[in-house]
Amino acid sequence: MRLVRERGVSASQASRDLVLHPNLLRNWGDAFAADPVHAYPGQGRMKSEQLEIERLRRKVQKLKMERDIL
Repeated sequence: MRLVRERGVSASQASRDLVLHPNLLRNWGDAFAADPVHAYPGQGRMKSEQLEIERLRRKVQKLKMERDIL
């Protein structure tokens, strides 16, 4: 996105140069505009909502195992 924002390259040209679908590039830009800090979590970093969902999934799995044992 820095290519588009800072260097003035059009999004369509950047998508061709990077061999990406224009919609993908646009979605990345929208995600960054909406939440710059958490737009690209990567490297094991998740948004707080995602962490909570993952924690609840593990809890449900554990509860199902406990139920099945009984």
